[in-house]
Amino acid sequence: MGSPQKYFVFILLGLLIFGCSTDRSKERTIVIWHQMRPDEREILRIQLSRFQSLHHDTLKVVEVYKETEELRNGFVIASIAGQGPDLVYGPSDPVGIYEATRTIRPLEDLFVPEEISLFDSSGILNYKGHLYMIADKIGNHLALVYNKKYVNAPPETDTGLVNLALDIQAKFGRTANRPNVYGIAWNYTEPFFYIPFFTGFGGWIFRDDGVTPNLNTPEMIAGLNYIRALRDTYRIVPNESDYEIADALFKDGKSAMIINGDWSWAGYLNRGLDIGIAPLPLNTSTGLWAAPMTSPKGYSMNVNVTPEREGMVVSLLKFLLNEENQLETARALNTAPTLLSLYGHPDIVANEILRNSLLQIKRGKTMPVVPELRAIWDSMRPGYQAVMGGALTPEQAAEQMQRLAEKKIKDMRE
Repeated sequence: MGSPQKYFVFILLGLLIFGCSTDRSKERTIVIWHQMRPDEREILRIQLSRFQSLHHDTLKVVEVYKETEELRNGFVIASIAGQGPDLVYGPSDPVGIYEATRTIRPLEDLFVPEEISLFDSSGILNYKGHLYMIADKIGNHLALVYNKKYVNAPPETDTGLVNLALDIQAKFGRTANRPNVYGIAWNYTEPFFYIPFFTGFGGWIFRDDGVTPNLNTPEMIAGLNYIRALRDTYRIVPNESDYEIADALFKDGKSAMIINGDWSWAGYLNRGLDIGIAPLPLNTSTGLWAAPMTSPKGYSMNVNVTPEREGMVVSLLKFLLNEENQLETARALNTAPTLLSLYGHPDIVANEILRNSLLQIKRGKTMPVVPELRAIWDSMRPGYQAVMGGALTPEQAAEQMQRLAEKKIKDMRE
């Protein structure tokens, strides 16, 4: 991610790209930048059309899709240059860098406390004493997805997961020394997908201060050994399995289970798969649930929004966060809403996927928003992948992760 200070190197570039700051106080166009996937974009466009019709088309809303990295870096550059969208939408983790670069503004003065109290606390992102994001979805989390063609009841424990996967593979046999149906496949090459097993052994990426790396630990070593055993000892996952491979295996019915995020579930349903969602299993050696990272996905406001424009931008924000729109999104995408009033709604209570998703969120751990998180991912990835490739032992990898993380964080602060 780089240090907040280093972002200011891009001020000149931002000015060249976006031009000098202009007075937008009288414009009646609201701009949103986001990284929504196609099905989310479709819902957003429907809702924006309703908003514009309510205002008799006197207000225009423009939504612009950007890839995650482009969104974060582009927003910082544009906002420093006095430009950029009015609202930026995405997961919570970039908020730390947005705050550090002073590119988003606090929201607490734009909402009365009674309005804020309507939201689940996990959908309200307070950071360094200010409210910087209000979410329309919570989660963005991993869970166990299973194909009901193969799985009647999902496993509740790690040993249950292994035994079920072995039974499925034995039932459907092998061809060319490979299972015809893998017990489970998931993107085990990426650290984000490893986190639930790390937490299941009692580990966490930071120490209690929230910024010091905590990677060279017995919990890290135990987690790495466990993932490797699933592949090399029990042989219930493919020898190679990145996101695309695992996703394709599950969609094609060649994997009975997959660990994937709430962003993927609608795609599986649209594929015609009869899926169930279950919380990730209990670690029987520690008595701890596998806890994925969770985060809200929501809106932050550009610091450049002028007082003259605040009213119309806030009116759009409140519209997008209202009950009608959150319920519409939850029904269409099986994503968890943030308004407390919806948790008892019949459509939410009766939805098996949403019920189990909310349970998984409850058992998860909130993703940090500190800029140091990027250094953690970049430091974990080489060692983690080296373990899976056989180049490092878990002990060596844990030591390397810690050393790299400490160096990267030191560099970003200089």
